[in-house]
Amino acid sequence: MTKAVRGLTVLLAALLPGLAAPAVAQPVPLPWTGSWETAPSGTAAALPGAAVRNVVHLSVGGVAVRVRLSNRLGTRPLRLGAVTVALRRADGPDAVPGTLRTATFRGAPGTTVPPGTDAVTDPVPLSVPSAADLLVTVYTPGDSGPATYHRDAQQTSYLARAGAGRAADEDGGAYTVTTGRWYYVTGVDVRGSAAGSVVAFGDSLTDGNGSTPDTNRRWPDRLAQRLGGHQTGVLNAGVSGNRLLRDGTGPSALARLDADALDRAGVRALVVFEGINDIKGSPEASDPAAYADAYRTLVARAHARGIRVVGVTLTPWGGHPAWSAAREAVRLRVNAFIRGGGAFDAVADADAAVRDPADPARLLPAYDPGDHLHFNDTGMAAVADTVHRALTGGPAGTAPPVRSHITVRAASRH
Repeated sequence: MTKAVRGLTVLLAALLPGLAAPAVAQPVPLPWTGSWETAPSGTAAALPGAAVRNVVHLSVGGVAVRVRLSNRLGTRPLRLGAVTVALRRADGPDAVPGTLRTATFRGAPGTTVPPGTDAVTDPVPLSVPSAADLLVTVYTPGDSGPATYHRDAQQTSYLARAGAGRAADEDGGAYTVTTGRWYYVTGVDVRGSAAGSVVAFGDSLTDGNGSTPDTNRRWPDRLAQRLGGHQTGVLNAGVSGNRLLRDGTGPSALARLDADALDRAGVRALVVFEGINDIKGSPEASDPAAYADAYRTLVARAHARGIRVVGVTLTPWGGHPAWSAAREAVRLRVNAFIRGGGAFDAVADADAAVRDPADPARLLPAYDPGDHLHFNDTGMAAVADTVHRALTGGPAGTAPPVRSHITVRAASRH
């Protein structure tokens, strides 16, 4: 191990306790760690009799998986007739031969999920590598009412309208309809040597709007690549249109914090990048003190679970139709709190990383996909670099090194 790698491991361990823990002779049982997530964003019409082959991109691998299926936003019991998992073969809906497995629920091949709740499958013995595409196929034999889904997947998945018996197909020939949504599936955990996970918690900037679909170039995906050497899972809990202070698209950040972040497997750190929709939305929230109170609440709830929190500054959006000088003033005051209010264990100054030095109220043109709000692939990489530095202890804009910052806060809490 090089000196640089040793130093990075030490710094990351300061924020993610346990990453650098000494090896245990016989780690039985291996822990569960979140490898992939999406947060429910709303409901769509049910797909009775159909099988949906969801394509999800894992961050870390393991020797077994388990899948979370959600009826959290549904109003009627959700009947799951069959659920399968398989490694994806290249592009499209085909499974790698020999990898398709049937998931069970307490030994049964199907289950019924009450409205407002999730179900988690039994462990499925399947060896999956890091950065693998997994096919999670869900067959719903009847009309279970509004289907809990994630609208803006930035990923093509597949649908077989006559889905009876098709969940177990290795060949994807029956999956002739494409969709840009994820239906029902909201998480994949892996059992293995991963040392924990980081949750990216935010809105469309985290969800991936502006990045190239089907390429896994959202900033949480890029962060997962950068943390790959530490075997750290990265979970994307971004919801396009989501708000910090009130319900928007999906429940507010405060309302969904437990289900979408704190309750996930193996979470060691939470990255909070949320608030711009409150500033630009209707009704707008113009009191910076309300943001400060909400951030403090998020941090306190995470700290109560032993989870450390990185705050991300809100990025520029000048040129967007909803922008105004008054709203810009709110953003600057909220950012002043994120940087200097002492609420967070570390700060990732995305604002400083992506703004145009010639016009700080706007994104650098090289990072702007054209809507003056979201990030293109290059901008996503810049945000990932900034968050990575905050997690690993390097400089993040004007923020202090994470290791010393965390050491001080940890000492004050204990």
